[in-house]
Amino acid sequence: MKNIRSLLPALLLLLAAGLSAQGIGLRAGVNFQNINGKNAAGDKLENDLVAGFNAGINGEIPIAPDFYFQPGLMFTLKGAKSTGEILGQSVASKLTLGYLEIPVNLVHKPALGSGRLILGFGPYVGFGLTGNAKLESGDNNADLDVEYKNTVEISDPDDVFYFRRFDAGANILAGYEFANGLSFQLNTQLGLVNINPEYQGIADDKSKWNHTGFGASLGYRF
Repeated sequence: MKNIRSLLPALLLLLAAGLSAQGIGLRAGVNFQNINGKNAAGDKLENDLVAGFNAGINGEIPIAPDFYFQPGLMFTLKGAKSTGEILGQSVASKLTLGYLEIPVNLVHKPALGSGRLILGFGPYVGFGLTGNAKLESGDNNADLDVEYKNTVEISDPDDVFYFRRFDAGANILAGYEFANGLSFQLNTQLGLVNINPEYQGIADDKSKWNHTGFGASLGYRF
């Protein structure tokens, strides 16, 4: 993880180069996200998709005919929802987590008709900024805070949802860019970093949580 974080200055320089090389592209769309993995006992998480959005900018750096590096800066909402039982009561929960992400995709844009096909993949790094959790049980509702930290101490409040701030993973995307600069894009995302923090006092915690999701977006390149 430290090696990935050390690449952050290089990713920011690449983003600046991309914005100056081929102009600015704007992109916004809808996400369908989930949190997959294992709970503390090692059992598979049974979460459901939650809808969110993404919005931001990107640039393009030509590296070969029809091939580009496409660095970006995006704000994206992730999370999950689930239903379970606590003390015999059915409880529905919904997590909403806001991340600032830096994707760096390798994109192939061959000519197709009057526009260009878009095919790409690449890594991203993300940093948790915002978050909240909603719990519903019958007529009782509660809003809980989300806090980003790597280690949860025994003295920390237990009515808070905790996550590691740092996230990283891979993107795969496909779409079409029209001659006027408008584009439509489908994407899928696989988180490769455990976002579950370490809990002090729990000796055999098998928890491992990863973001996964897919979405669609519209864009325009100036």
